[in-house]
Amino acid sequence: MGGFFVCTYNWRSEMGKIKIGIVGGTGYTGVELLRLLVQHPDVEIHAITSRQEAGRPVAEVFPNLRGWLDIPFLDPADERLTQCDLVFFATPNGVAMKDAPTLLDNGVRVVDLAADFRLRDVPDWERWYGMRHSSPDWVSRAVYGLPEVNRALIKDAQLVANPGCYPTATQLGFIPLLEAGVVNASTLIADVKSGVSGAGRKAETHILFAEASDNFKAYGVAGHRHLPEIKQGLSAASKSDVSLVFVPHLTPMVRGIHATLYARLIKDVDYQKLFEERYATEPFVDVLPEGSHPETRHVRAGNFCRIAVHRVPQSDVVVVLSVIDNLVKGAAGQAIQNMNIMFSLDECAGLNAPALLP
Repeated sequence: MGGFFVCTYNWRSEMGKIKIGIVGGTGYTGVELLRLLVQHPDVEIHAITSRQEAGRPVAEVFPNLRGWLDIPFLDPADERLTQCDLVFFATPNGVAMKDAPTLLDNGVRVVDLAADFRLRDVPDWERWYGMRHSSPDWVSRAVYGLPEVNRALIKDAQLVANPGCYPTATQLGFIPLLEAGVVNASTLIADVKSGVSGAGRKAETHILFAEASDNFKAYGVAGHRHLPEIKQGLSAASKSDVSLVFVPHLTPMVRGIHATLYARLIKDVDYQKLFEERYATEPFVDVLPEGSHPETRHVRAGNFCRIAVHRVPQSDVVVVLSVIDNLVKGAAGQAIQNMNIMFSLDECAGLNAPALLP
């Protein structure tokens, strides 16, 4: 089982548990944060905000948390957020850039699960997200939270920009090839499928059951907001600009990302060994045995990225299959992984559980 191991932990802070706040606790990433954090041995959930549900018990909104959490939602203006050691922003794009600086200025550390601080080029971010960035000074100070690349920087960061789900699966699949310089960086293709929870917990026609069930479609072919984020990371791995065709698809399932990645080879190496060595010490990247085909259900509700690499016979094409749960390694789980690194906890704390089957 190359490049994968199970963590154990027994850490306890001499200063007590870490006080955690969550802004935007009623979306899918918010409730996924709660599901994982209530089992974390080293944190205390101190504050959860929601304008719409303020005053209502969290377990009333999310009955799966009955017996695990007995606090109410707070108004986002509640001062208890400033008493936290770290605050997660599980909010739509454009919220953290307005509200996080006040917390940051008060010494609170922040992990933003939206896209507000992911792109280094602020004008580029404004073009893709259609709004003016209100905190460009914090963009340059944020650390992109892909642990397999930026672990050392994440440790000392005050603000972490948690990667998107498509970018996580795509980057982890391409990075070993680009770092080793064995593929043509102008020939990259990412054909990626997502479950409907990636669209968020909201009422929109295209994600209604009658629209998404028994259906399969591509979207954003002319340009998707995750494209510049993916290219930014892959260009850093390649140490040069990359050319990427990225086509996302919506599939009739709740959770999961499946990335089928293609590139043209310029060097002949042992690609299986390349991936196994690159991820040998990564607790949440599992390089499967040669000839494997990972499935989205193999990572459901787990913080894992499972990867298989294939050389297309009688061609110069390499195909990488990369699967994650979009709500865990693609969002809440990776955010907690970053939190663990930031507070020198065991990186697997609160995340060390197998995927769900069936």
